[in-house]
Amino acid sequence: MRQSQLFAKTLKTPPKDELSKNAALLEQAGFIHKNISGVYSYLPLGFRVLKNIMQIIREEMESLGAQEVLLNALQDPELWKKTKRWEDKDLDVWFRTELKTGTQIGLASTHEEPLTDMMSHHINSYKDLPTYVYQFQTKFRNELRAKSGLMRVREFIMKDLYSFSRTEEELEAFYEQCAIAYMRIFDRVGLGDKTYRTFASGGAFSTFSDEFQTVSDAGEDTIYIDEDKNIAINKEVFTDETLQTLGLHKKTLKEKRAIEVGNIFKLGTKFSEALGLTFTDEEGKHKPVIMGSYGIGPGRVMGVIAELYHDEKGLAWPEAVAPFQAHLMCLSSKREAVQARADALYEKLQSFGIGVLYDDRQSATVGEKFKDADLIGIPYRLVLSEKTKDKIECKARTEKEARLIDEEELIGLFKK
Repeated sequence: MRQSQLFAKTLKTPPKDELSKNAALLEQAGFIHKNISGVYSYLPLGFRVLKNIMQIIREEMESLGAQEVLLNALQDPELWKKTKRWEDKDLDVWFRTELKTGTQIGLASTHEEPLTDMMSHHINSYKDLPTYVYQFQTKFRNELRAKSGLMRVREFIMKDLYSFSRTEEELEAFYEQCAIAYMRIFDRVGLGDKTYRTFASGGAFSTFSDEFQTVSDAGEDTIYIDEDKNIAINKEVFTDETLQTLGLHKKTLKEKRAIEVGNIFKLGTKFSEALGLTFTDEEGKHKPVIMGSYGIGPGRVMGVIAELYHDEKGLAWPEAVAPFQAHLMCLSSKREAVQARADALYEKLQSFGIGVLYDDRQSATVGEKFKDADLIGIPYRLVLSEKTKDKIECKARTEKEARLIDEEELIGLFKK
């Protein structure tokens, strides 16, 4: 991508109405645009990061044998009435509206009901189970106070996975596989060393659910971490009884602020019994399907990465999710030979499948180019000028010193 043709532009100063670091950085660097409170649009750079995060999630979901679907965002209230959730005061985040006919309808905040109903048309026998489906879908939540940038919004993309099993043992086995896959996801996006599987309230479904909490001063949650066991407990279930159940001791736990980046729940038969999702077992008996629910918000993950991966100059993306691998700039627009070499290097890197943002802007000063490169935070900055001669100045975003390398070494750097 030539930066002269890039749709979004950087801002000289952070937006004054953003209190969270992630939103301020992402807006200033041209990754997102704030439409209204709690509603953001993803600009080309931001959308590339979001897609990279989603692809990592997609690969891990499919490693579990899950199949991708896309469900409707408009919700039938009759299904929710069957599960007694349409008027549930605990679900006050519902967006409700009406059709022109006067019929009430909801905007999706979650998809247990419609998916369970759909599965009742496709699951009949034990031979149809287990089955796992997931989606990336826009969700709407009527938050009283949207805040924390991308981490508490009113419209967002959610990856929600649902499992359908024959027995509790089958659910438990998949549940643990999914928990492991979640930790692989957070490792791959760069959050693994700060993210903990965290015991939390199971609500109406089970004794505990599992949250995945990333340690950050910007977090809204308080967790207690056992670093030796690599697990944590949410403050909401931090009781002597819970500690005894989990075999943990207060003296080994460290209190931290954290951001929830994912969660998994055992749903049991709550939805299948209410909506008639049953199967016939090997003995011909009808039984309710046993379900689980597993969520990650890719946009929230992006916001958390921005919170953790930045310095005083701007963002510093992990390589796995960065919008491009390299930020190439030519500092000699008046020297045709240098310009031609920069153009040729841009084409060559692209031919090797290396993602490059090429700062070919004629109107930008050298200082503006360097400032924008630091703000945008692509992992490697490549500079060509008269001073570099037949070499390329290469500097990692997280390092202070640059070095001169040749094209062969550069290609090898990205193909490692």
